[in-house]
Amino acid sequence: MKLSILMPAYNEEDTIEEILKRIQKADIKKLTKEIVIVDDGSKDKTAEIVRRLAKTQKNIKFIQHKKNSGKGAAMRTAIKHATGDIAIVQDADLEYDPNDYWRVIKPIVNGDFQVVYGSRRLGKHHREHSGALFFFGGWTLTVLTNILFFLRLSDEPTCYKAFKLDLLKSIPLVCERFEFCPEVTAKVAKRGIKIKEVPISYYPRSVEEGKKINYKDWFEAVWTLLKWRIKS
Repeated sequence: MKLSILMPAYNEEDTIEEILKRIQKADIKKLTKEIVIVDDGSKDKTAEIVRRLAKTQKNIKFIQHKKNSGKGAAMRTAIKHATGDIAIVQDADLEYDPNDYWRVIKPIVNGDFQVVYGSRRLGKHHREHSGALFFFGGWTLTVLTNILFFLRLSDEPTCYKAFKLDLLKSIPLVCERFEFCPEVTAKVAKRGIKIKEVPISYYPRSVEEGKKINYKDWFEAVWTLLKWRIKS
């Protein structure tokens, strides 16, 4: 059984080599790893670093967008090129710990669930959020998601979302930017598929340290949730 690790990357030269080291070391039992990295038109040395690493790390599959198209677009490209049995989303920074992979994917490996989210709210050993506004934004999006789609999630905007890959490939995504999370959650929920949550670690970075999401993305996420509640 193979785990496809889907990694969109944009201007992450300071962290991408370290996160790849952590991914390669992460214990996922007898599963093999496929790391699908989509460089979304980075203007720094991100692509150069990944190309160098891919020469010796044969499980890295590297795709490059000629221009920056957004995280959602990079995710759709990564999904298209993935060939595993299970897929998990991984950012190219160090906010999430690949040592949590097995905890997240185990319910799927065991055949109990098709979708599992790693919840930062359920986790205990981490700094909880980047700041009050980020915490409030994530909390309000989770509440709205639960109301609109009759769910009981604790952390909808989490990065660590894992899926049976054939299910993920069957979902017609149109996201371009950070609306990947609300769109995929909405479409999974509308299919009546149960989302399991497990606790994970979280080590958030600040805007000064490179965090890219901002208040405009909150409004886009709200609109995405409302749109896919109404649309078929």
